[in-house]
Amino acid sequence: MKAKYITIKAFLFFSLLVAAACGKKEESAKAEPEAHKEEAHAEGNIKEVELNEAQYSSAGVVLGTFTPKNLSEVINANGYTKLPPQNQADVSVFVSGIIKSISVIEGQNVRKGQVIATVESPEFTRIQQEYLTSKSNLEFLKLEYERQRILSEEEVSAKKIFQKTKAEYDIEKARYASLAKQLQTMNINPSRGAVATVPVVAPISGSITEVNIKIGSTVAPGQALVNIVDNSQLHVDLLVYEKDLQKVKTGQNVRFVLTNQDNTEIRGKIFSVGKAFENETKSVAVHADIENEKQQLIPGMYVNALIDVGANTVNALPVDAIVKAEGREFIFILEGVHEESDNHDAEEGHSHDDGHSHEETASHDQQQGHSHDDGHAHKESGKSYHFQRIEVKTGTAQLGYVQVTPLQELPTDAKIVVKGAYYIQSHLLKSEGGGGHEH
Repeated sequence: MKAKYITIKAFLFFSLLVAAACGKKEESAKAEPEAHKEEAHAEGNIKEVELNEAQYSSAGVVLGTFTPKNLSEVINANGYTKLPPQNQADVSVFVSGIIKSISVIEGQNVRKGQVIATVESPEFTRIQQEYLTSKSNLEFLKLEYERQRILSEEEVSAKKIFQKTKAEYDIEKARYASLAKQLQTMNINPSRGAVATVPVVAPISGSITEVNIKIGSTVAPGQALVNIVDNSQLHVDLLVYEKDLQKVKTGQNVRFVLTNQDNTEIRGKIFSVGKAFENETKSVAVHADIENEKQQLIPGMYVNALIDVGANTVNALPVDAIVKAEGREFIFILEGVHEESDNHDAEEGHSHDDGHSHEETASHDQQQGHSHDDGHAHKESGKSYHFQRIEVKTGTAQLGYVQVTPLQELPTDAKIVVKGAYYIQSHLLKSEGGGGHEH
C-alpha cells in the first residue's frame, strides 16, 4: 500500500514538471513574435530614399541647415512700406506754356538734373527782356551813383540828389537780382540770348512713376507733369497696439515678409517710435529701416512683421522642410552623393552563366518577344542622392519658420532638405507600396 502511494506521488510530481515546461515553452513562443514586432517597429523609423539625378533635379530640392530664430519673445505687427517725402517729387513749371517734347517714359530711371521735357512760352522771352533792360539800367545807375557820391562828398551838389540816386540804384539792383533768380529757376542761361523753349529737369534721381503730359499739352504753374520716386530710402511703418507699446524700443530688430509674396524674409531695424495714435486705431506707428532687398520693394506693399523684444533663439527650419506621416513629423537629410553606372546585374549579383551566351539570350528574347522588364528599377549612369528620414518635434511657428528638435543626434554639418521634402516623402511611400526592389 505504501509503495502504491509513493508511485502515485512520483507520477503527480512528474506531471507538474511537464506542465511547467510546456508553460515556459508557450510563453517563449508568445514573447518571440513580440520581440520581432518591436525590432521591426524600431527599424521602421529609419527610412532611406534614393533619387537619381533626374529625379533630384525635377524635385527642386534645396539643402540648408538649422537657422537660429527668435520665435517666442516677439511682437506681431502689420504695416506697409513707405517712402519719406524727400524721396518723392512732382515735377512742375513756374509759368504757363505748351509741351514741345518729352524725353522719358514710365518706369525709366533718371538722374538729378536730367532733361525730362521741354516747354515753350512767351513768358520766357518777356522775363529775359526785363532782365536785359534791368541790367542796362543798373549799369547806368551805378555810374550815376558813383558820380553823385563824389559830388556830395565835395559838397558840390545837394545830399538830397545823392540820396535819390542811391535809392534808384538799390531798387534796380534788387530787381536785377530777382530777374536773374527767375531765369535760373526756369533753367534759362541769359548769356546765351533770348529763348522761347526751356528744359524741365528732374529734381531728384529715381524712377518715373507717372507721365501726366503729352506733346502739345498746356501746362500751368503747380501742375504735376511727371512723378519721380527714389526707393533707396524705403522704410516700413508698422502699427503696434497700446498693450505692446512699452516693449518696443529703437534699435530692435524686425523681420517681415510680404503679405502677397513668398516667404522670403526681409530684415530691418527700428529707428523711430511714434508719439501719437494713428487715426483713432489705438495703434502707434513704428518706423523701421530696411537692411536688405530694397530693390524688390515699392511703396505701399503690405507686410507681416515680427519685432524681436527678447534674445531667446531656437533652431528653426522653413515649414516646407517638415513632412507629416503616420501621425508624426519628419525631416530628410542628405547622407551622400554617389556616382552610378549601368551595372544593375553586378549589384543584384545575377549570373547569366546558364550555358547560353548573352548574345544568344538576347537573340532568343527578341525572337520570342520577351523583355527584361522584371519589375526592378534599373539605375542609369549619373549621380544618385541618398536621403535619410529623421523624426523631429516641432514648436512655435512664425513667418514661415518653425522650431525643430530632432529626436536623434545629427551631425553639426548635416545637410537638411528645406525644399522638396514632400516629393522625397511621396517617393518613399511609392517605393514602399509598389513592391519589388528599388535600385
